[in-house]
Parts: sequence; structure tokens; C-alpha cells
Amino acid sequence: MSFSLYVHIPYCESKCPYCDFNSYAARGWPEADYTQALIVELRARAAQMPWAGNPIRTVFFGGGTPSLFKAASLGRVLDEAGRLFGLQSGAEITAEANPGTVDADKLRGMRAAGINRISFGAQSFNPSTLRFLGRIHTAEQTVVAVEQARAAGFARLNLDLIFAVPGQSLDDVANDIAAAAALGPEHISAYNLTFEEGTAFGAALKAGRMRALPEEQQALMYAMVRRELPHRGYAMYEISNYARPGGEARHNLTYWRGESYLGIGAGAHSYAADGPRGRRWWNERLPAAYIGKALHSGIAEAGSETPDAATSASEFTFLNLRLTEGLDLRRFADRFGVTFQEHFGPPLDRLLEGGLLLREGDRIRLSDRGLELADSVFAEFL
Repeated sequence: MSFSLYVHIPYCESKCPYCDFNSYAARGWPEADYTQALIVELRARAAQMPWAGNPIRTVFFGGGTPSLFKAASLGRVLDEAGRLFGLQSGAEITAEANPGTVDADKLRGMRAAGINRISFGAQSFNPSTLRFLGRIHTAEQTVVAVEQARAAGFARLNLDLIFAVPGQSLDDVANDIAAAAALGPEHISAYNLTFEEGTAFGAALKAGRMRALPEEQQALMYAMVRRELPHRGYAMYEISNYARPGGEARHNLTYWRGESYLGIGAGAHSYAADGPRGRRWWNERLPAAYIGKALHSGIAEAGSETPDAATSASEFTFLNLRLTEGLDLRRFADRFGVTFQEHFGPPLDRLLEGGLLLREGDRIRLSDRGLELADSVFAEFL
């Protein structure tokens, strides 16, 4: 059975105030040691189940800012993964990149290393919004980066956008959508800004130094995103993701469908979908601690858990419901040994009657109203 590989690069030039990922602002980083730690960890996992003898179908270099590393370093990790596990024919190999950290040479090197999909964190094309979000790049740099990526041979490209930013208007969101679509990426992600615990924005909100946009305005912006991106040829296939036909992010579909993925690097999470419950584990968060443990023994786990059957069924449900294709009821029954109606009958009936879920043959999915109230719908299955 094939699986997906996630490679975490935790370093950034600066920490964005909204970011709650395991990332660290640094003037320099131990690239050689960190790359070697990733390779040693890969070698250790290649001897373990469920990875041993199974090929990789997607690879994702995330962060942090993977584009800070030399293309040769990313290529070393990718080559070792291919040697140890094998890459399926046509495997999707993605790297995240900040438009302010790449140039034509870097992008050509990444493409030559085997990376075939690039995801630029554009976030906005409005200078004031970019400054508010703490981004180190400009809108012009995003445009140039996209042009250089195409020239380097990237046929699959994603742009990330953030909306519902304090001070942002509906017109600002519309202009960002238009600017992103005009660059012709195969995929656009559009995320509602959230104020997470442990971030600078989260602290500012809690202290009253910042206010989120009113929920009504956020809902109007989300409705605009759901309307305008499909109008421009990007079909919605997940709550925050839109693609041209065939342009879906195959790596992320692994997460939403509850399939197995191996995460390597500082703070990376893994999930083995063995049986109905599965098992998950996570690595040491601090890069220095990760490097030390990985280089010493190949394993840098900081913790693990085996969810109970009820938790696994809940997670499988709300992850699949994020997709516009919805939840395949037959897959649920095969995995958990019970029908969805038997396990979640009362909440399912309430949500169907309330028009938040739709049933179409052997699938259930969110309605348009359900998309707007997705968190409330998911809570029904917890």
C-alpha cells in the first residue's frame, strides 16, 4: 500500500504573527546537519512497518520555509526517499516557497532535483495587507516568482491566499482573487485568517489590541471566495481549496481521506491507518533536539497515541466532510465494521433534516449552508 511523505523544514527568515506552525525565525540554520538528520530518520523508518516495502505516492516539503534550503539539500532527501521506498510513477513532489526567497536559479535547481509542484505563500497582493500579515515579500515578487517557476518547468503551481484580515474589505478580497487567478496557477488555496493560541495575533486579540472582523463580514468574504474562484475556473474540492480540473493537491487528499502518511523532521506528525483505530506519533519540536535524537538513533519521536474507535470514527468523518465529494459511506463501514447510520444515527438525521448535510447515494456531503457552518456540523460528530 502506497503512502505519503511529509518533510518538515522548520526555519524562516521571520515568524509571521498569525503562524502557529512549528517554525523558527533564524539568521542562519544548520542545513547540513538537519538534512543528514532527515536522511537518517528516513533510513530508520524504511525498516519499519507499515512503510517497509511500500512506495511513496506524494512528497511534501513544508515548513517553515523549505525554499531557504539549497535545492541540492532537498534533492538529497528526495533521492534517499526514492532509493529506500521507491516513488510511484507520476508521484506528486511539492515544495512550499516564500516568493521572497527564490530566484530563477533556485527554482531551476528545485525542478532539477525532482520537485514538480510548487506552492507559493502569496497570501495577498495588497501591500498594506502583506505588511499587516508580516510577510517579507511583495506582490511584485509573487508575480516574478510565478513567471520564473513556469520558466523553470513547473507545470503544477499553487498560490495561497488569506482573507478576513482586519482592515480588509470585500473589494480587497475580490482584487486578491482576480490577481491570483490572472497568474494562471493550477490550484488556489484561500484560508480564513484565524487567531491561534501561542501566536502574536492570538495574544493581541486576547489583550484587546486587535479585533477580528465581524462574523457577518467574514461570512460574506467566504461566500465571495466560493463564488468567484469557481467563476474563474477553479472548482472547490475542499473547504479552503480550489483547482482546475486535475490540479487538486494530491498530498493533502491523503490527510482528508484518513490515509497513511509518514512525517519526518522537527515536530512532524505521522499517521498509520492500520485497522479502524490507526496510530499517530510526533517528533521532537525543537530543531536542535530533533537533530540530536535523529542522528543518534534515527528515531526522534516525542510521543504517540492510539485513538479509541470512537475518536477515529469522528476524525475520519469530519476530515472527509471537508471535501466536496463528501464521505463515502461504504468506506466508513469497511473501515469501522459498522454502518454510518448505526454509529452516528441521531446527529446524521438532525443534520439531514436541517439541510446542513446532503445524502447522494452512498455519500453524504456538506450543503452550501453546511459549508458556512462547517465547524458546527463537525462538532455534531465529536
